[in-house]
Formats: sequence, C-alpha cells, structure tokens
Amino acid sequence: MDAARDMARPQTLAVFTEWAGERYGQETALRFRQGEGWATVSYGELRARVREAGRVLLGLGVAAGERVAVLAETRPEWTYTHFGILAAGAVLVPVYPTAGEEELAWVLSDSEAVVAVCDDTAQARRVEVLRGKLPGLREVVVMDGLRGLDKAPEPELLARAGSVAASADASIVYTSGTTGLPKGCRLTHGNLGAIQDATLPLIQGGPGDSTYLYLPLAHLLAQLIQFTTLLEGGELCYFGGRIEDVLSELAEARPTHLPSVPRLFEKVHAVVLSLAESQEGGRKRFEEAVRVGVLEAEGRLPESDRPVHEAAEKSLYSLVRAAFGGRLKWALTGGAPIAPATLDFLRACGIAVYEGYGMTESGGVISLNHPGAVRYGTVGRPIAGCEVRIAPDGEVLARGPMVFPGYHGNAAETARTLDARGWLHTGDLGELDGEGFLRITGRKKELIITSAGKNITPTEVEFALQASRYVSRAVLIGDHRPHPVALITLDAEEVAAWAVRESLDPGESLAGHPSVRALIEEAVAAANATVSRPARVRAFHLLDEDFSVEAGTLTPTLKLRRAAVSARYAAEIEALYGGAHG
Repeated sequence: MDAARDMARPQTLAVFTEWAGERYGQETALRFRQGEGWATVSYGELRARVREAGRVLLGLGVAAGERVAVLAETRPEWTYTHFGILAAGAVLVPVYPTAGEEELAWVLSDSEAVVAVCDDTAQARRVEVLRGKLPGLREVVVMDGLRGLDKAPEPELLARAGSVAASADASIVYTSGTTGLPKGCRLTHGNLGAIQDATLPLIQGGPGDSTYLYLPLAHLLAQLIQFTTLLEGGELCYFGGRIEDVLSELAEARPTHLPSVPRLFEKVHAVVLSLAESQEGGRKRFEEAVRVGVLEAEGRLPESDRPVHEAAEKSLYSLVRAAFGGRLKWALTGGAPIAPATLDFLRACGIAVYEGYGMTESGGVISLNHPGAVRYGTVGRPIAGCEVRIAPDGEVLARGPMVFPGYHGNAAETARTLDARGWLHTGDLGELDGEGFLRITGRKKELIITSAGKNITPTEVEFALQASRYVSRAVLIGDHRPHPVALITLDAEEVAAWAVRESLDPGESLAGHPSVRALIEEAVAAANATVSRPARVRAFHLLDEDFSVEAGTLTPTLKLRRAAVSARYAAEIEALYGGAHG
C-alpha cells in the first residue's frame, strides 16, 4: 500500500486502468453477486474489459471530445463503460436511471451526446422514443450488448488514450437542481486528478480492502470513491442500491470502506434505539452505553466506567460492528447533514464516520473530516489545494485546481457561479472556526424572510425536527408569511413499530391518528426549544406520503425541491395559515 502511495497517479483518467492493471495485476478489482455466488474481476481483467469497451466506442465512430451518455444502475458494466469512454478520449455524461422523460431528453440534447449506453432494452426504448428531439444522437446501445459490436484495433485505442490532455473534459455531470432544468458541469481530467491528489493521503486503503458501493454511479461521489479505491488497489463490491436492503447486504459484503448518505447511518441508529426501548430500562442503558463509548473513543474513559464499557461491548458495540460486516475501518457521509446523536452512537460503537462537503462544481470535494483531523458538527477542513473563504454575506467561496471550468454551453450561468478571480460561489452559507474547520449553516437562496422581516435558515429548523426518529422529512414554510409552519412526513417503519407497541390499529392512517400527532407534537416542541423564537414552528401538517423522486418533490440525489413541495401541498399550507390544525 505504501509503495502504491509513492507512485504518481496516472496523468489522466484515460489511462487509469492501464496504470492500475500494471501495478495491481491479479489483485481483485471488482466483486459482485452472480447468481447464487460471487464473481471477481482482477485488475488485469478490468483493463481488458475497459479496452474492449473503448474499442467498441471507436468502432462506433466516437471522436475525441464527443459525449457518450450512460443510463444505467450501478453495476460492474457501468465501470467498464465509464473507463472505456475515457480511454476513447470521449466525455462521460451520466444520467440517473430514475430521470423523468423531460430531464432525460434535456440531458441528452444539451450535452449533444452522440451515443447512449443503456442498462437494458427498457431504458433503450425510452431513449429511442426521444430520437426526434435528439438530432445529434447516432447510436443507442444496450450495455450487455457492447461486447458483440465491431471493435477498432487495440493500438488505435491506446494511442487515443495516451493523447488525452489533463485539460480535456472527462465528464459533463448534470446537477440535479432543486429548481429548473439541470446544468451540465464540465469536469476535466485535471479537476478530478486534483481531488485524488488531495484526498488519497487521507483515506487509508489498498489491496485486501473492500469498498461497498451502492450509491448510484451517475452521482459524482460514487465515481470519486471508485477512482480512490482502484488507485489504491482495493476492491469495489457492488450492490443494487436499495437502501432497504443495505443492512442485510453489509453483513454479507463485509466491507472495510463504506461511503453513504446520512440516511443509512441514521436508520441503523433508529433501529438499535427502537430495540433498546422495547426492553424495560433499555433506553437508559442505551444512553449510558453511548456516553461511555464516546469517552472511550476520545481517550477520556475513567476507570470507574470501565465495567459499564465492557458490558456494553458485549451487548451493543460488537453487535453494531457486526451489522456493518465486522471489518469496517472507514465510513464517509455527505450530501446532507447527519444527526450528531447518530455520529455519537456510531463513534461509541467503534465505527468512525467522517463527514465531508463538496459540490459537483468543485469536483465533488471542498472539505473533509479524516483520521487525525476530525471535528464533529463540521464538514472538516478544506482539502489540500482548495482555498475557502467566507464572503461578507456568509456565502462559502472555494478556489483551486479542482474547481470546474464552467457549465456546458451556458456562459451566463458560468459567470454567475465563477467570478473573475476564480472563486466558486457555492450558494451555501457557512462559518470557519479558529482552526479552519468549516460548518455549513444553510443555503443562501433558501433563506426565509417572514413578513415581520425576520431572517430564518430553514435547514436549521428542519434538521432539528428530523432529529426525531419518527420524522422522515420536514419542510419549513414562512417566506413573506407572519410565522413559520412545517410540512412533516413520517418515518413509516419507526412509526409503525411505535404503533404496535402502543396497540394502535395498524389499518388506520397513522398520519391522521391523534396519538401519532401527539407524538410529533413532542418532536416539534423539542425542535422549537433549540432554535430562536422567530424560527419556531407555530403549526404543522402531517403528510400521509413521503417526498419522492417520482412525485418530483426530491431530486435524483434526494435533495428537496422546495418549489415543487410548496406547489403540491399549497392547500395544506394555506389551511395552516387559516387556523386549521392539519
């Protein structure tokens, strides 16, 4: 592993698998389920599959710099296709398989994709239907059918890969914007290389380590994790991506590295707490176990608490580590804030979860907590090479070689986002503490200004509400209104388990049950106690459905579309301000 770290990374991603194949050869690069068993692919085999994919693209007439779209779920063929596109000197355009028809048509047309590689015939048919709107699209191919197509000679591919410059575009990643159509972020080989240069020393891994990958490869974070794992010579372990299945899969995959969204970690926390509460005195024992576990993690456990810690190791900590597969050394969370109580719980159990921050326009990473430099409640210090400063209005600005050169075909938006001095205006509000750790406090455009002129950061209140394990999501409303109100969705599993314990009729609509409303009133009161008086929720409505990508209330990366939520539930919002009780 140390020798691998001393080696220079490949000059561009176009020769990535050539570089890795030479260094790691027969080490396992990929592992995935095949039928009832497991299949593995070595680094040498990965190089061969990537060469094959790249030769097919050249055979289809893809020229250097042309765009190739990938519309597929996370699986090994995604990786072969991705690196094959880069080896062919082309530009990857990832598309979420959950994208609606309007977004799919927009991404394919705006990027001017010449080839679309699809998961299966069903996805290919979706693209074929749009052909009339896509004059530049020459070929639609199914991922599993790539191997049967005509291929250009291998020397032609290797020559193309070797001629790619670091300044060339590697990807156009469309941001799943919370308003309007997504914008295509151009990311160069140099941008993504700068991220690897900065983060590789912070993430310990190598041959024998395994990264569990369930995040969509259409998302930049999953692609960055893929690059890091393979640069270090570790293995990628692929799974299907249903968060409902992740816990059972982790026990089977037994990873050493786990990148995830906060929801997975919060779910584990909620399940364990629910089990504890089902036993007499269980809540008190759980809280005591977390307390002494955190003290031990910080090296501050007094000898008087040692027996409590040893008992908790047998009854709690070891079981939680086993639920994650028993080998976990490093876990990353990002994309949304994670509840501090969840971080304390996992830390107590011996699982280190590091929170980071970034955006597509920054190459995916701006700051990161990591071993040796952790401050809970922050998103870490800026990574090497990335300057961060806070503008007078509180906006986080970033500058460095990882920052993108601009949006594809959209000079006006580029000028609004990148200023003349190269500072990226993130749109996020934040603070830097005296030791350089960054804390994100909200979104600049999402500030609520009440009719009384009070400024409220909605995410602060929403996060406080979502600290309750019975709340799935909360949306604060109040712009140009007299006071804030909230739309709240229930965590179906947690509320259902609570209803069983309370002997409620499971056939009833739980969102409309008075006892459930009383339960959420407690959560609202607890949240209100943590925020300023003007930000306190005066009324709330319990929705009988959660927000979703399908309904248009969440982006493909599960960010809230506030305008869509306000439009969909306009009647419920008006009722709250009309004095109704929801």
